Amino acid sequence: MAIVGISSLNWRLAVKATLIIVVLEGVLRKWVLPQASDMIYFLKDLVLLGAYLRYYLGSEPKYPLRLTFFNIALFMSLGWCVFQVFNPSLGSPIVGFFGLKTYLFYIPLMWMLPNIFQSEEELYKFLRTYLLLLIPVCILAIAQFYSPINSLINVYAGGVQAQAVVDGNARVTGTFPYVVGYSTYLSICFTILIPLLSVPQTKIWSLLILVEVFLVAGTSFMTGARGLLLFEALFLVGYFCLLWLTKPSIAVRSTKKFILPIVLITSVVPIFFKKAIEAFYKRATTSDNFAARVFSAFSEPGQAMQWKGFDSYGIGATHQAVSTLRKILGLSLGESSPPAEGEMGRIVLEIGPFGFLIWYGLRLILIFSLLGVFLKLKTPFLRNLALAAFLLHAISLTAQLVSNNTLAIYYWFFSGFLFLLPELEYRQSLSHRHQTKQRYV
Repeated sequence: MAIVGISSLNWRLAVKATLIIVVLEGVLRKWVLPQASDMIYFLKDLVLLGAYLRYYLGSEPKYPLRLTFFNIALFMSLGWCVFQVFNPSLGSPIVGFFGLKTYLFYIPLMWMLPNIFQSEEELYKFLRTYLLLLIPVCILAIAQFYSPINSLINVYAGGVQAQAVVDGNARVTGTFPYVVGYSTYLSICFTILIPLLSVPQTKIWSLLILVEVFLVAGTSFMTGARGLLLFEALFLVGYFCLLWLTKPSIAVRSTKKFILPIVLITSVVPIFFKKAIEAFYKRATTSDNFAARVFSAFSEPGQAMQWKGFDSYGIGATHQAVSTLRKILGLSLGESSPPAEGEMGRIVLEIGPFGFLIWYGLRLILIFSLLGVFLKLKTPFLRNLALAAFLLHAISLTAQLVSNNTLAIYYWFFSGFLFLLPELEYRQSLSHRHQTKQRYV
């Protein structure tokens, strides 16, 4: 409760601190307090809870909640998820409340963003500064790759010895508890870096961003995560295609700014990260059929229905942390759910086919809403951020979201761009009109 109380003193700072804790909590869970790994897992949630209480229960003006397709789908999802909390197959509603947290806890971030960032410049400076964390995290990842698999720096949450390797080298985790957390973080940094590359900056910040792009590109191979490389490739193709299709004149200027980074990355990365690229290539060509895994996600809902039909096992039933939760609290085991690797199959097993349609309907509405924001905005940087958020959501449609809390917090933070970016452009236009009027007077 002390953490909740302290974070409620300054809810804006608490939200920003939460984004930093996401990156650094693995340090505590792996090296500082490995015995308290399960408790530290909830640290960022407690900080964010304090921010929620202060913002939503305080007297500060709130962003208006309008009747839109997105909000209708959101409230339908909320109602259905609450209903699934009391599914008797769970054995205990406590498991259901934990599941409810994994689905919905980070969504309130969306409406807080317009009150956190007051201007385009403030948002830009925050994103630019936040990415500085990337440099030490990537340097640690490089050290992990070239260290023995059984070294102290190559451990998972709880101090468990790392096991995943790529051609004899550890699949790096950086400061994150597991490989999936670090690969998710790299995809988020990549999403922010691409719009930042098109912004006029001082020489020092231009150099820092180039270094960050270089580190993301190099350590992406060290994760051994084929999905991460696919994400980056699809993101770049989608980004430039949509820029050229919608605003060719602006796309020309943006593309010119990418020429130097592309030349540097394609020429320097293969030199410095040759071993990592070779190891990744070996994994990509000798491991299981990745293409089959990608497309199998769309067949998982039908396969999952074979177990319960139109029924379900309850929200949170397949989450990897539920067994630990049951053990710690002495909860009833409930009905055993079948294993499900993909997100879509998990959703069907937990909240049923009807819940699946509502949940993914909500996500599709969000994707098209972000696309609409991108098409309407006129300010170049804000427009590019909207495009980046749209691509992140679109490419991540089948990715692990509910069971990947690292992606979840970033996913709903970027979802807040749906409200934040149009608001910033509106404020900017008001300020411009006011300045014009003052000059006229």
